[in-house]
Amino acid sequence: MGVKEDIERLKKEKKAVILAHNYQPPAIQDLADIVGDSLELAIKAKEATEDLIVLCGVQFMAETAKILNPGKKVILPVKDTGCPLADQLTPDMIKEARKNHPGAAVVVYVNSSAECKAEADVACTSANAAGVVRSLEETEVIFGPDSNLASWVQEQVPEKEIIPVPPDGHCPVHAVFEIGDTEEAKRLDYCIVCHPECEKSIRDKSDFVAPTGGMMKIASEAGRWAVLTEKDMTYRLSKEYPEKEFLAYEKSVCKDMKKITPEILRNSLETEDYEIVLDEEEMNRARGAIERMIAIRS
Repeated sequence: MGVKEDIERLKKEKKAVILAHNYQPPAIQDLADIVGDSLELAIKAKEATEDLIVLCGVQFMAETAKILNPGKKVILPVKDTGCPLADQLTPDMIKEARKNHPGAAVVVYVNSSAECKAEADVACTSANAAGVVRSLEETEVIFGPDSNLASWVQEQVPEKEIIPVPPDGHCPVHAVFEIGDTEEAKRLDYCIVCHPECEKSIRDKSDFVAPTGGMMKIASEAGRWAVLTEKDMTYRLSKEYPEKEFLAYEKSVCKDMKKITPEILRNSLETEDYEIVLDEEEMNRARGAIERMIAIRS
């Protein structure tokens, strides 16, 4: 039997569901039951009735799945799949920010650790960050760890004061884009969509700013797209819209997202490694922030 057949057999035997992020390699996207952005995966993990949740993504995504569905076994096929952006925020930073801004609400991006979510009032994804902030009664909002997403939210919700923590937090995958990329895309007559994690100068030169889930929704509006986010987002877009052209940027690669291969996925299903184990009290504290995130879809 081949790897694909082994995975299908093991899924049935283990009563498992495979969730994969949009940035996973094409081979993993093709093997997944659900492919989506962080918000979509969080919702599917919460709703999962299968005994085993296999999260093909990075550590914070698997932690979120476990927090939302603690009675299920959640595994991450590769143990050391971190997130450089998530690593830039610590619980101590949040506590210090609360001291400096008493009365401010704390919003943490889903791209953060379970420990940080436990210190937050509410979590968000790029898909609903503006909606989450808009829903808060507080006028001051501590927001971390992505300062570019924070500045985009500030533009969308000008009536709030957004305090980025840390002030220079950023995603390396989206920091690679330059003005020259947008200029060249325009010269070649592409419609440009960029992720809100991109710098303001890039967002200002783009036709659309959208999270990956939003990119799926707006792709019908043009025939040729320059997609300024992680390169394998274009694979999912191309599958959904085969008649359209999507320009991927090979320099925009999340290395941690590429660690899972079909063979590793099969082995993970066989051994049920690596299980996500979190402190129960920490999970309970973080769950409230994530549940509030899910309740605000946009």
